[in-house]
Amino acid sequence: MEKLPIDDENSAARRLSQEEAPIYEALKRFRRMRIVPFDVPGHKHGRGNPELVELLGEKCVGIDVNSMKPLDNLCHPVSVIREAEELAAEAFHANHAFLMVGGTTSAVQAMVLSCCKKGDKIILPRNVHRSVINALVLCGAKPVYVNPDVDKNLGISLGMRVSQVEQAIISHPDAVAVLVNNPTYYGICSDLRTIVKLAHDHGMKVLADEAHGTHLYFGENMPVSAMDAGADMSSVSMHKSGGSLTQSSLLLIGSNMNEGHVRQIINLTQTTSGSYLLLSSLDISRRNLALRGRESFAKVIEIADYARGEINAIGGYYAFSRELINGNSIYDFDSTKLSVHTLEIGLAGIEVYDILRDEYDIQIEFGDIGNILAYLSIGDRRQEVERLVSALAEVKRCYQKDKAGMLTQEYMDPYVVTTPQESFYAEKESLPLEATEGRVCSEFVMCYPPGIPILAPGEMITKGIIEYILYAKEKGCSMTGPEDADIEYLNVLKHV
Repeated sequence: MEKLPIDDENSAARRLSQEEAPIYEALKRFRRMRIVPFDVPGHKHGRGNPELVELLGEKCVGIDVNSMKPLDNLCHPVSVIREAEELAAEAFHANHAFLMVGGTTSAVQAMVLSCCKKGDKIILPRNVHRSVINALVLCGAKPVYVNPDVDKNLGISLGMRVSQVEQAIISHPDAVAVLVNNPTYYGICSDLRTIVKLAHDHGMKVLADEAHGTHLYFGENMPVSAMDAGADMSSVSMHKSGGSLTQSSLLLIGSNMNEGHVRQIINLTQTTSGSYLLLSSLDISRRNLALRGRESFAKVIEIADYARGEINAIGGYYAFSRELINGNSIYDFDSTKLSVHTLEIGLAGIEVYDILRDEYDIQIEFGDIGNILAYLSIGDRRQEVERLVSALAEVKRCYQKDKAGMLTQEYMDPYVVTTPQESFYAEKESLPLEATEGRVCSEFVMCYPPGIPILAPGEMITKGIIEYILYAKEKGCSMTGPEDADIEYLNVLKHV
């Protein structure tokens, strides 16, 4: 019987190659063996669940296995998972890389929890993903928000200006970290190198949410990646633009972070039963990007530029790109992002999103009040983009209307009263949405995607926010977060 290799004294010393995929190769060897499973999972290579086999196939369920010595253990990797981490770190220019099976949400939370404890301050833009504020609920750190500039024509929030970050650092010299979106969902990048230097000069760590920036490590003429800019930690959604399975991500760290401490933090919340389907997909996708990423993402940019030209030629739409760069709040732009402003044809982005799905069988990544985002990556081809362009032309011809009375602003400055943790766990009461003006919210309200909170725990509810929520609901935005799924009621603090 063929034996699976386990960790030995020589494994750490041998030179790994980006052409290898250690987890995937170990699973292939495992499949050739006739192992009798008296462990979990209970479907026993699919024999106990034929419908699951029919859905996923024998190959897939056959490698849905539990941690065992020959396949290593995600919580304490010493062999094939450890090798996969080392290869990922090399590919992404990091000191170490952790394979994450709880999505980039778990990676973002591990970043914050690794640097912040109760009472610590962290400087961050308010247009962060909810996972960041969730982490503040868990650890009790205090957010110091840098309110980003807003493009009034597009209605979107931009990056953090260096001067804004500097002022926040001067005003809060006891802050422990600065968090930066790199890039935002819309492709906007801050001046990350300068922010890193500024933070490091003041003894602060820099954390980067690179959920939408996997390709920055492999493409040419792209915005700088977090690791290359000198950031201390970065969360990378391999499953978004990197091609791995949904829910698989990477957490990267620089030389200033303690690998053992970070792994301890990860193990506080990450599963002890890591999916080998997700782990092997990370392994294979890293190899694919390391070997072919540069060429692949050059094609993505070519397709995106072609799409922008065709969409802008329709008239009424605005597919924006690098012309927005101002060297400050838009220091750089991720050209793979195909964001399209729709308000000039009298339709909210979410309305165009719904029409494309319901009438043209085209699924866009998201639609908000004024924009849609078509997420382009290594699996896209020109013919699908041409279908999108044709559909957008028809949507304009068939559905265009007067834009009078439409909301244009996507971002509103928050008024923070208490910390996310204090308000989330405080005594609360439920009130009708329209009756909450002037009260302090104790839960989240957001459109998903992108998952950036309109309201977060501890923030004052204003008339403008109530009007925005009602408008977004009316237009069909997918609203999530509150205890009341219909968002007719909100939980607010009782005594504030």
